[in-house]
Amino acid sequence: MNPSPNEPDGVLLVDKPQGITSHDVVDRVRRLFRTRRVGHAGTLDPMATGLLVILVGKACKASQYLMSQEKEYLATVKFGEITDSQDADGEVIETRPVPEDLSAENIRAAMKGMLGDQYQTPPMFSAKKIKGVPLYKLARKGEEVEREARFIRVERFDLLAFRSPEADFIVKCTKGTYVRTLAHDLANKIGPGGHLVALRRTVSGEANVADAATLEALDALDYPARVARLVPARNLVPINAL
Repeated sequence: MNPSPNEPDGVLLVDKPQGITSHDVVDRVRRLFRTRRVGHAGTLDPMATGLLVILVGKACKASQYLMSQEKEYLATVKFGEITDSQDADGEVIETRPVPEDLSAENIRAAMKGMLGDQYQTPPMFSAKKIKGVPLYKLARKGEEVEREARFIRVERFDLLAFRSPEADFIVKCTKGTYVRTLAHDLANKIGPGGHLVALRRTVSGEANVADAATLEALDALDYPARVARLVPARNLVPINAL
């Protein structure tokens, strides 16, 4: 069935709250914009907040281009507790003492060594599929399978604040980078291990969370005002990507 000529069309920037999935946001936008043609340009875990680039109507054609763009995140790692999921949604499987002499300088030095091109192995608690089965489903059954490392690039990895046992940081990275795995690897490199306790996406390509609307704000608008929030895809995507 051909879409209605009055179908809404464009890119919607949503500030996702904690505790819901990216698919939950897509379903909510479908209801708010009265259309089934809604997609996204990169998911966030339920624990994470921040920028979700939602595609409505014909803008769905731009999914691959927008998904391939670099992302920027603010995050917090907690040292001394290792979880099975590498983040706060998982179970603590090991604890280690945090060195009393651990300093911001130690952390910055370790971060500097993790910049640039590299290969990263996806965590077991992830949506990546092996033979059609999401890894997290296997992980929940206690299974661990071999995963192929993927190429990523970390453009920026800077410490913002350190208050033992937690450190705040900013990271700019390519598509497909697991920030919780970066945090996990950083904590192991330093020594005590650790896991991600907060994650907020602030930038995706040319889109910024400062321009995003919350679901509550969208819900409070009337339908014409909601549609007016849609950004034309051509503002963010080359014409040959549409």
